[in-house]
Amino acid sequence: MGNNFNGSGMTKTIGYREWRWQALWWHTFFLLWSTINGQTRYSIPEELKKGSVVGNLAKDLGLGLSDIFDRKLRVASEAGEQYFSVDAGKGELVVNDRIDREALCGQSASCVFPLQVVIDKPLQLHRVEVEIQDINDNSPTFPSQDIILEISESTAAGARFPLETAQDLDVGVNSVRSYTLSKDDFFSLKIKDVSGGRKVPELVLSKSLDREKKPIHQLQLTAIDGGNPVKSGTSKITINVLDINDNFPVFEKNIYKVFISENGVQGASILKLTAKDTDEGPNGEVEYSFGAHTPDVVLSVFDIDSLAGEVRLIGKLDFETNANYEIDICARDKGTPRMEGHCTLHVEVLDVNDNAPHIFLTSQPNSVPEDAPSGTVVALISARDIDSGDNGKVTLQLPKGSTFNLKPSFSDNYALVTSGALDRESFPEYNIEITATDSGSPPLSSKKTINVSIADVNDNPPVFTQPSYNVYLKENGVPGSILYSVSASDLDFGENAKISYSILDSKVQDVSVSSYVYINSDNGSIYSMHSFDYEKLKVFQIQVQAKDQGSPSLSSNATVHVFILDQNDNAPAVIYPSSAALGSLSHQRMPRSAKAGHLVTKVTAVDADSGHNAWISYRLAEATDASLFTVNLYTGEVRTKRAASEQDDSSQRLLIEIKDDGEPVQSSTVTVSILLEDGLHEPILPILDLRQKAAEPSKKTGRITLYLILSLASVSVLSLLTFLILAVKCIRNSRSSGSCCTRRSDCDDYKNPNRNLQIQLNTDGPIKYVEVLGGDMLSQSQSFRSCMSPMSEYSDFTLIKPSSTTDFKEVISVLDASLPDSTWTFESQQGEGSSSLNVTVSSL
Repeated sequence: MGNNFNGSGMTKTIGYREWRWQALWWHTFFLLWSTINGQTRYSIPEELKKGSVVGNLAKDLGLGLSDIFDRKLRVASEAGEQYFSVDAGKGELVVNDRIDREALCGQSASCVFPLQVVIDKPLQLHRVEVEIQDINDNSPTFPSQDIILEISESTAAGARFPLETAQDLDVGVNSVRSYTLSKDDFFSLKIKDVSGGRKVPELVLSKSLDREKKPIHQLQLTAIDGGNPVKSGTSKITINVLDINDNFPVFEKNIYKVFISENGVQGASILKLTAKDTDEGPNGEVEYSFGAHTPDVVLSVFDIDSLAGEVRLIGKLDFETNANYEIDICARDKGTPRMEGHCTLHVEVLDVNDNAPHIFLTSQPNSVPEDAPSGTVVALISARDIDSGDNGKVTLQLPKGSTFNLKPSFSDNYALVTSGALDRESFPEYNIEITATDSGSPPLSSKKTINVSIADVNDNPPVFTQPSYNVYLKENGVPGSILYSVSASDLDFGENAKISYSILDSKVQDVSVSSYVYINSDNGSIYSMHSFDYEKLKVFQIQVQAKDQGSPSLSSNATVHVFILDQNDNAPAVIYPSSAALGSLSHQRMPRSAKAGHLVTKVTAVDADSGHNAWISYRLAEATDASLFTVNLYTGEVRTKRAASEQDDSSQRLLIEIKDDGEPVQSSTVTVSILLEDGLHEPILPILDLRQKAAEPSKKTGRITLYLILSLASVSVLSLLTFLILAVKCIRNSRSSGSCCTRRSDCDDYKNPNRNLQIQLNTDGPIKYVEVLGGDMLSQSQSFRSCMSPMSEYSDFTLIKPSSTTDFKEVISVLDASLPDSTWTFESQQGEGSSSLNVTVSSL
């Protein structure tokens, strides 16, 4: 192997051996490559063995061996057949199939096989040309192995007779170079050069023939090519010597040349030929015909009038198939023997714009990320038009307003690039219609649609169906039961659209919310960790986060408000008489002189539930004398139904049942023992006048009066102590949660010493009621309940019923939202042994 340098580039010579036919021949060939104007060119001989190296393509393109895999180097043939491939391990271009130059290029002097080398990352296109050099692998052949000539004996010496030319599929030096004729005294051989560099053998009569001495002459014509080693072919010539008709027809020209458009009309006249024969009679009458060995392709397109010599078009011309024709025309007389003359008709076919351009994808389009910058290469495209001249010049266009552009590179090759922002959620794919138009008249065009898919990037966060959710949950539920299912959607695709749910950490009553509930990360279902107690927790919030699995991941949040609904799970608890609350019998005294309606005592109970479940009613279940006493259904006041008499037992026992309004009903009982005493004055009037009544001395019951004074003092001290406890609790709660009162416009309008009061409105059912929450000495909280008609425009009511409940911070906003057109005012009253709160609701 050697290297040779000249002005046009670098030449590489590669030698190889080949076994062919019956003997071993050493054949040396030269492999050429050069890079001109950005193109790489190699030169190899035909018939190379499969796997033969053409050249180091990676090195010549300036690529490393790793680039072959990383950049996906591949070779594409414009002809469609894959005669070459790339050795990925060495980067060499090797022969992939048998290459027959004659099959590829025919008799063309130059045989260049174009290749397109495509490289990714970045996408590049290189044009490589491989020139196929001819080797002498074909022998010359004659159209026929036997040639019969008839020559008149009167033919003068020096006459020439054109012979059939030998055909050699090889070209250049390997084609036919010379002819030889077997030795003969009457004939010799002359070689005539015609257009195109062809050599036509002519048989020359050296001296006059004498049919009587030798009527038949046998000759052998040999055609020799210029290859190494030399190859040859022979044809046997038989000459019959004829008698007299010694003049042959002669054409005006030896070569005629005409031009005709490929869209010529069938039947049109191309040329009228004339040949003259100086003989007379039948020896001078001429008939015209095509040569004996005229190809079928000519006979299918052209016809000649045997008498007039007019050549007509009978078939369809196609410039792209045959751009020219060479036709052998024979003029033959009718003499005996018949004499003939020959001329050549050269027909040039003119191109018309009858072929639309074609669009080829040099590289299939890949999916494009939706965040790809403008100018990103999507695909490589080439256009071809087999017409010539302006008819073969092609331009490509895209529709107006397209998101893509065509960027020309070289030799009708284009790059399809992005020209703007992409959004997969709006357009997940594009069907790009490319129009190719030639420059002919009229212009022809064709269209091709390319599908480009847009790859998703994570540019959309999950979106909940609503920003917040309200969940209503009954207390005492089963742990592990589902509370609610939230749902979010993501406009992205694939992993970018897969959503996982989680609960953000927050505090509920100083405890992490994760100890109350948990969430299924796949479907957003929220489950309870344990049952809830309305009396301890009425409402809490859950912050749910939906996060996708993109990179980087995106998320969004939603708030779930959980409202605990009360169930009737608490029985009423007696708080007065206090002795009854402690489980012992309550003893009360009343004068036997008491009139009807006399207040004997008052039973007070509370229910830790709320709403209907906390509505308490009182009923006299059992009594020593049911006709003497009555119990108020709502207040629990025990009064006489009639005046006591001497016949009534002095000891009366009452069993009072206390029920709530829940479902199922919860109840409790209290037993009150009443002692009827003679001479005892009525001890207590209504509770608001207790202090004044107790202060009056009794003349008859001095000892009892002392007891009453002590009892009143005890009640006063107990009330004062209760007030102090409530005040301290209110101050503490006001520091942590703000105001203790509730009013739509201004909380400070309610000036109550016990500021730890809250309002809860219940609007379920036709009866509306409000609970005012405060504190007491037994349950550390106190609530007051009242009802009003839903149609009331103005209502004043006094709240005197205490019940146990817990702090509920959201009650103010619930109240305002439920009665947006009402104004709330409060007035506190403190009496001996009891307290009350007046609430005024005004409808605006």
